[in-house]
Amino acid sequence: MVVTDKSALFRKLPSVDDVLRYPAVLELIARDGLAAVTSAVREALSQLRDAIASGTVDQAGIDIALANIDGAVESRLIHALSYSLRPVINATGVILHTNLGRAPLAEAAIDHIRQTATGYSNLEFDIDPGERGKRDVHVNRLFARLLQPFVGEGHSVSTIVVNNNAAAVMIALNTLAEGGEVIVSRGELVEIGGSFRVPDVMSKSNAVLREVGTTNRTRIGDYEKAINERTRLLMRVHRSNFSIVGFTEQPPLEELVALGRRRNIPVFEDLGSGALFDLREVGIQNETTVGDSLRAGVDVVTYSGDKLLGGPQAGMISGNRELVGRIRQNPMFRALRVDKLIYAALEATLLAYIKRDFDAVPAVRMMRLGKEAIGERAERMAKRLNEAGIPAETRDGESVVGGGAAPASVIPTILVTIASEKHGAAEMANLLRHHATPIIARVEDDRLLIDLRTVPPDNDDVVLTALLKLS
Repeated sequence: MVVTDKSALFRKLPSVDDVLRYPAVLELIARDGLAAVTSAVREALSQLRDAIASGTVDQAGIDIALANIDGAVESRLIHALSYSLRPVINATGVILHTNLGRAPLAEAAIDHIRQTATGYSNLEFDIDPGERGKRDVHVNRLFARLLQPFVGEGHSVSTIVVNNNAAAVMIALNTLAEGGEVIVSRGELVEIGGSFRVPDVMSKSNAVLREVGTTNRTRIGDYEKAINERTRLLMRVHRSNFSIVGFTEQPPLEELVALGRRRNIPVFEDLGSGALFDLREVGIQNETTVGDSLRAGVDVVTYSGDKLLGGPQAGMISGNRELVGRIRQNPMFRALRVDKLIYAALEATLLAYIKRDFDAVPAVRMMRLGKEAIGERAERMAKRLNEAGIPAETRDGESVVGGGAAPASVIPTILVTIASEKHGAAEMANLLRHHATPIIARVEDDRLLIDLRTVPPDNDDVVLTALLKLS
């Protein structure tokens, strides 16, 4: 047995300064800077010291490692200086995939962000009088055009924007119900992703939760009996990520609004996803739009920007101008307001709705995409895979909206299903995730499933190329 002299191996290691003078490393310094390269050199040498100390490397191994030290340094640089946030291809068929960034932005939104970000803008400057303005005006005017028809004559609707819907709910509750009670059905005390719960948000807003009804049945009389001198709001919460079926009851919004009118108590709805597009056009029923809520007489409604609306992450507060104005005056608004880039993306997205150019909004376009169009693409892909010796077929399947929207609804699609004697389905999914552009697919019954509804057509070849490598 040969015993390696660790001391001799340690003495073979060059100093950091020595490595920094290697010609190949000098080129890395010119490209990436001295600080980053020095850090990478230290990491590479530290790894070698650890290997020597643990006895996992001998003299031959050290000689090989030192001969390739510049390559090890470059590998660390690439890892350290590359973006962590990367584009991926969503082949799951989940349109608003929370883990994959929810709604992709419209091309017009990207262009408007670029124009706004690369120079100065009139974010808070009123150009006509040459005076300071308010950032709200850039999208409030567009929301008004979209939502005013739903509130009728003699009523005006206003909208302000904060950084997400949870923030919108919190500031609305804090403004309208601080120190008082908010009546909510027990069946609506939801928990959304990341363990954020409605009761917890309400507690932080300094409003007091008053639960009524049961998990599956709440009647209008339950709300009425709970009203007292401390009641500040009647609240409806969208069941964003689950549904209750069977022996159930929930009063229509119109009944809740009528009760609020009789008792002079505002009705507040946390709508969650907040569609501006009528989902019945794509076969999705019972998903309330923002317009539906306002038409029913809801005083204040909050909803997300990066879900069914198809824009950037944001939280909208729309409704009665006087109440929304009070919310805007809350000191929390400055802490929760959004920047010029969000306003730019929202403005472009809303203009697409005003023009009724729904296909310009990627999330809406994916929902509207017909099963037949997806089937043609799927058939082409399956044919190419079979020609390459990879067993593939197409079959009927279901896409989902995702993002806490329409939890019980599906959209018909055509799936590409792949089975391989060489790789199991989970292994194939793992290989796709480690493609140059990661591809996220589904696995069911030991088959890999590709739903092209959520894959832009110009990425079909990228997906196909990655799948062909599985042969």
